[in-house]
Amino acid sequence: MTNHDLGNPATIQDLIAAFPLPTLIIGPTEHVLSLNDAADMLLGKSVVGRHFTTSLRQPKLVKAIEQSLQDRAPRSVSYQTVENGSDTSYDVSLRAIAQTGLLLVSFQNATDLARAEQMRRDFVANVSHELRTPLTALMGFIETLRSSARDDAKVRDRFLGIMAGEAERMNRLVGGLLSLSRVEADERVRPTTRLDLRNVLQTTLSNLEPLARENAVALRCDPGQVPLYVIGVADQLLQVFTNLVENAIKYGGADQSVEISALRTAHDPVLRGPAIEIMIADHGPGIDPIHLPRLTERFYRADNHRNRELGGTGLGLAIVKHILNRHRGRLKIASQPGQGSQFTVVLPPDSKSA
Repeated sequence: MTNHDLGNPATIQDLIAAFPLPTLIIGPTEHVLSLNDAADMLLGKSVVGRHFTTSLRQPKLVKAIEQSLQDRAPRSVSYQTVENGSDTSYDVSLRAIAQTGLLLVSFQNATDLARAEQMRRDFVANVSHELRTPLTALMGFIETLRSSARDDAKVRDRFLGIMAGEAERMNRLVGGLLSLSRVEADERVRPTTRLDLRNVLQTTLSNLEPLARENAVALRCDPGQVPLYVIGVADQLLQVFTNLVENAIKYGGADQSVEISALRTAHDPVLRGPAIEIMIADHGPGIDPIHLPRLTERFYRADNHRNRELGGTGLGLAIVKHILNRHRGRLKIASQPGQGSQFTVVLPPDSKSA
């Protein structure tokens, strides 16, 4: 392709039409000469023939384009804007086309990468915070035991008990993080085993019966007489129901009951097909609706102090969400202060039994 060819608008349009990213070309006169369909969706065709500053108003981007038009050096610049009411991040690449005076400008939507990076920072900050509290307590107790409480048997026994509790709390947190990492790694791997949810529920209740007795809670389960076949991983679904029933026992309060029921629905609006619903209901203090959308976030706690007292890590419902994602299911949460809570697992039935 000759330099004369590159000056032909039709040739330019053919060239950038093949670019997968939103791309435009700015000429030596600083006017937009052409753009591809992706850039048209981003900026609109009206930018063609106009000075680039009339459409690209980001100061950092404008300055970078002016510099690259002058010195022909490649540059990259990032900026944030608001689209459809939400923050959007773009990485822009500027490349001069040799011996033509033209500048190629490509836009890459980096919003997902920016969000992922923010999530990573938040995750590290949360883990650090969760570990710092018990570690600080342990270090303080150890220092006390090595000095003033060295020969005080009563104080020593009390401190050792608290230290054991803090160490157990860290152990639960690390275990939760490892479990979360595993379920996230397998989230896109579809299960292949056919199983009856009634068996999973029975195992869950058998495992948690001692905890229920300890908390004076009656477990009542009515899964029905018809098999509840799904395609799933038994250990992961057991983890889901164990987490939900254990939470209902702990937060439902003593001298109460936890009810587990099963329901078949012909059409679930989210799954867009038939579904099996397993509801775990308690009669505890309930949860303010303002917290419900965030309960499956990592480390989010509706009642931070009470959750810590009961040994919660703030990871259980996040793990539940990822497991259900793998099983193409979802979690519904309904609660009102003073009216208890209902956690409903929605799963697609095995097509052979639907």
